[in-house]
Amino acid sequence: MISIAVDAMGGDFGEKPIIEGVIEALKEKPFNAILVGNPKILKPLIPKDFEQYIQYEEACDVFSMEENATDALKRKDTTIYKAIELVKDGKAKAIVSAGHSGASMSLATLRLGRLKGVLRPAIATLMPNVVNKTLFLDVGANTDCKAEHLFQFAIMGDIYARELMKISKPRLALLSNGEEECKGNELTKEAHQMMKQIPNFIGNAEGRDIFNGEIDILICDGFSGNVILKACEGVATAIFQILKKEVRQSIFAKLGALMMKPCFKKLKKHMDWQEYGGAPLLGVNGCVIISHGKSDARAIKNAIFQAINFGKSNINTLIENELEKYNG
Repeated sequence: MISIAVDAMGGDFGEKPIIEGVIEALKEKPFNAILVGNPKILKPLIPKDFEQYIQYEEACDVFSMEENATDALKRKDTTIYKAIELVKDGKAKAIVSAGHSGASMSLATLRLGRLKGVLRPAIATLMPNVVNKTLFLDVGANTDCKAEHLFQFAIMGDIYARELMKISKPRLALLSNGEEECKGNELTKEAHQMMKQIPNFIGNAEGRDIFNGEIDILICDGFSGNVILKACEGVATAIFQILKKEVRQSIFAKLGALMMKPCFKKLKKHMDWQEYGGAPLLGVNGCVIISHGKSDARAIKNAIFQAINFGKSNINTLIENELEKYNG
């Protein structure tokens, strides 16, 4: 069975939702879970029926969210450091962490190393659209980018969409302030010309295209991507809060909401980031799934499934081979 290292104590809410997520995942699909944390705290949370799937890697130090990511390399006894080392040493195929995302990125890049030919790793996430999902990257790993970085993000996103999203010809676009080729800043204009080499590149796209189902992959720098991601999370939350407030205003609204409840339930599930679990860090020599610090058991479960699917694929080899074609 595939082995997945889990940073069991790194999330905002401690070990409980993480362990619950591991158990929920094991109920659906057996795998070898290596829980990184304090065994004295973790062992009592594991039901006897699942003990056969659990191993422990002792680490009693947790890298807190308030700390500087650059200090992660100095803290070799933290859960995130030891989890990354399990992948580096080949004891685990992938890692899932809801801890400090900056620490996860720094350690993955420096301890696991980058794939051959990759200049910068990128965080990829799935955004809901009216048809299915849009792969969006980079959403935070690189605040300052060059055109060649965006070009490589496009290559990595294309491979990911083909292999894990099962889209045979993903429609790839570059985020800009207009669809026309002449639109954008110097970075996007230069990146646009480079991306023309990619057969399924369809040109520039605007922010609204994330949601209309007309593209499958959207590429941008990590600063813009992170701002858009956080803004979308805020908008989604605000919409549901406004709906709840309006529904409470009258009996007719309550009756209408009751009739629409199945639709609202499907909408919430489609828009809920917990359904996607986590974001893969593409371009590192291994599989690192970065989950939201506030992840509940469902999000951790889905992040583990992402890690299993990624770990069983040959995505990293395909990325290296594809980059070699263009670099050669």
